[in-house]
Amino acid sequence: ARATAQAIPLVNIAVRVRRRRVGPGTARRLIVSSVWVDDFKARCEAIKGDVGYEESALQLRELIKSGALRFTALRDEPEKFFLAHRLLGMRATELGPGFGIRFTVQFNLFAGTVLGLGGPEQLAALEEWQEKGVLGCFALTEKLAGVNSGLVVNTQATFDRDRRVFVLTTPDAGAEKNWISQGWVADKAVVVANLTVGDDAVGPHAFIMDFRNGDGEVVPGVRLTDMGRKTIGNDLDNAAIAFDGVELPESALLNRYCEIDASGAYRQKVDGIRAFDMIGQRLFSGRVAVAQAALEYRRGLFAKTRAYSDEKACWAPKGGRPPLSTIPQLRALYEEEAARGAELDAFVGQCERELSERLAADALPDAALIEAIAVAKVRAVDESIDLAFRLKQEVGSYALMAGSGFEQADFLQCCKFAEGDSRVLMLKMARDRLRRVP
Repeated sequence: ARATAQAIPLVNIAVRVRRRRVGPGTARRLIVSSVWVDDFKARCEAIKGDVGYEESALQLRELIKSGALRFTALRDEPEKFFLAHRLLGMRATELGPGFGIRFTVQFNLFAGTVLGLGGPEQLAALEEWQEKGVLGCFALTEKLAGVNSGLVVNTQATFDRDRRVFVLTTPDAGAEKNWISQGWVADKAVVVANLTVGDDAVGPHAFIMDFRNGDGEVVPGVRLTDMGRKTIGNDLDNAAIAFDGVELPESALLNRYCEIDASGAYRQKVDGIRAFDMIGQRLFSGRVAVAQAALEYRRGLFAKTRAYSDEKACWAPKGGRPPLSTIPQLRALYEEEAARGAELDAFVGQCERELSERLAADALPDAALIEAIAVAKVRAVDESIDLAFRLKQEVGSYALMAGSGFEQADFLQCCKFAEGDSRVLMLKMARDRLRRVP
């Protein structure tokens, strides 16, 4: 499994992906204006990380209402969507992972899922939610089906044909939604649950629900548990969520690809496309964003450390005071990081461009691109963990200092488990390759 992600030459994958376009004449590249870049960068600079999750949530509300990035960007301006993540990632060594996770949950997992799976009325609601600064969460992961599970859903949604409502239930403690980012403060939630209609179990589907009533109180039947204080990112709230017979209107089912017809029967609208397959599409855009975040953290950490080591004088015989950066092992590490970083920047950038084409064309990524994105996520994160750890060993007590960026090193731990555990991704890639063997 590791060989699949670590030993495959990135250039070979990039060439294979480039050869598989969406179709003739579909290559595109949106030029994002420097005015927008400067404006969004200024908004990122204003974000504070040393705050509680309530204030952090308010910061996101204001960013949403500003319209600087639209909820529809993933479809209409995917290049801007990914650039926004990179610009925010440039502050990773200062902010840590909290606000960045909150941001990508909002724009990719929550709004992006509605954008990808919602029908016309649900898509129209995105504009209203943007104007109001509505916060959302994405309730997928469960206690006994976490990042190591390969994606298992045990939360149940049963359609009541007489009343035409869905009844959302957590059958046991293991099915509680777990580590749901922004789950404590969210106004709405996309909930993934196994849908049963009559005698037919039709698999995991996504539902959009009001999480709070008009008074800001959590709706009846929803139980929230704070996941507690973390080693890092405490400006982000994380919640466990359980549902005790919560009733959702028929309109809660994200219905671009499926619906409940007038007779109360389940109907798939598009042959060959299951709703759950489309839920997974947000994992692809998320993996690219995670890879970019890991690279930006690493870049920032090395830049900060290099600035320090360039000025740090060392003892040498005969009265010399060479800077720490000239010590052979540290100089070699800086050179290695620059070379490996350039390779990964190019590869992740190619994955972003290819995925952006498909997002804008409303087309699914093919197997080559899916594998390339998985490799990008694994390699970007694992190499960043390796290089950051080795850098820490070379700079002594500097790595213990607040403000050095090393205190945010668990940022990379968050990246490792986000959008699919890297080890599970490697196993899946190995499995898929074996399946292609004649």
